[in-house]
Amino acid sequence: MQTARSKPLIELRPYQHAAIEAITHGFQDYQKQLATKPTGAGKTVVFASLAAHYQPKHALILAHREELIDQAVDKIMRTTGLEADVEMASSKASLHAPVVVASVQTLMREQRRSRWPRDHFGLIVVDEAHHTLADSYLGTLRYFDQNAFVLGVTATPDRSDKRTLSAYYENVAFEITLLDLIKQGYLSPIQVKTVPLRINLDGVRTVAGDYSADDLGHALDPYLEEIARLLATEHRHRKLLVFLPLISCSRKFAAFCRDYGLAAEHVDGGSPDRKEILERFSSGETTLLSNAMLLTEGYDEPSIDCVVCLRPTKIRSLYSQIVGRGTRLHPGKDHLLLLDFLWLSERHSLIKPAHLIAADDHEADAITEALGADGDLEQAQAAANADRTRKLVEQLQQNRTRNSRTFDAMEFAVTLNDPSLAEFVPTMGWHSDPVTAKQSQLLAKFGLNPASVLMKGHAAALLDRIFMRLDLKLATAKQVRWLRKLGHPKPELASFNEASEFLDTRFTPKTTHP
Repeated sequence: MQTARSKPLIELRPYQHAAIEAITHGFQDYQKQLATKPTGAGKTVVFASLAAHYQPKHALILAHREELIDQAVDKIMRTTGLEADVEMASSKASLHAPVVVASVQTLMREQRRSRWPRDHFGLIVVDEAHHTLADSYLGTLRYFDQNAFVLGVTATPDRSDKRTLSAYYENVAFEITLLDLIKQGYLSPIQVKTVPLRINLDGVRTVAGDYSADDLGHALDPYLEEIARLLATEHRHRKLLVFLPLISCSRKFAAFCRDYGLAAEHVDGGSPDRKEILERFSSGETTLLSNAMLLTEGYDEPSIDCVVCLRPTKIRSLYSQIVGRGTRLHPGKDHLLLLDFLWLSERHSLIKPAHLIAADDHEADAITEALGADGDLEQAQAAANADRTRKLVEQLQQNRTRNSRTFDAMEFAVTLNDPSLAEFVPTMGWHSDPVTAKQSQLLAKFGLNPASVLMKGHAAALLDRIFMRLDLKLATAKQVRWLRKLGHPKPELASFNEASEFLDTRFTPKTTHP
């Protein structure tokens, strides 16, 4: 049996360490868990480390695209030293391999998966877990999952997605958002610019839950030359990645771009020189690369600083994957520019840039309004958040009945500038259970009124925030409340020691000298 090297070649980031700790802790109570991280957060590194952690139990990684399978094999070796075998098409993994990276399409065939006993794997990882409920995934999972921990890893689920996935998964073990990683300096800030082209989608049908690619191609066709001209005029200095609904549209668009003087190429799955095309784009010889949904997953080119989505969608996961191609850091790149087109439709609701950071459609609408025609997503979210906090403060003042020595849940959320804690929405099945006696004791210990807490999931979210702040040595909620009253510029971000010193200087009597 192979074992992992003592020192990984890839150094884990702090939030990746936190994810591994939270997931392994969660497996003490739940067999099937989710972890959510945005594109570029290094989810492959996390599940590679988990595969090593649970050795000598065998690990199975399920993916649905060749690029994701190749990426997983590479990262598992580079992170842990474990050599993974591939189960895909004509490639058959050894029954003794410590890690098997398998194509879902291959393992959905009974004769392929039955090579392994049902209890062979101790850990199963579902990459791109938003696909979990498809029959192709469930058949394999139900074959192996009776004796295994299952981790679904995805970049995308909002509240509605989590509710859907709760049909299989029992818990969200770890979650970090796009804005968290932007603020921590691990991903690029996103600037949104609205393109004043009005493209009517009313004639576009819905097929399998999303816009018909053929209908989108017809709707876009009259605008392709104008969009090419606009990019050549206003954005020729950028490295542009463009997504279109059809290969024919992509080829036509790349030709228009070349007509306007851009170094543009098209690439698709059938391109015989696909590798050379991607190398020219990486080196900068080509500055615009057009594709028809080929590069949504498993493509990593950090130098991309402008994403052009000419493939409107109703699916948040697809939109997040498209934009995520440009969120990685690169020398000389200070932000990602996301061009947002005016898709007009009275029949459809489509995903917008605000959905990258919003928990639901209501929050997305508020962020979109704050964003305006051009702006920074982080600043727009902060403005929308401030408005939500203001409304919660007004409600709190109207309903204030608490003892001043304790916090109710709403005041705790407002104090820490996190309205989502006050507006908790259950997603996993256990979230709606009553608050437990142990949770009530812990809430009271930290100065919260347990009677103000809605349900077990709400209590868990509040306690997670308290313990996270303790781990990070941040100011307590009571300190934050006083810091805000006394005019501290960023009270919720102050450390415990900083808060103590600040408050000491305000409350320690001044010594008078004769």
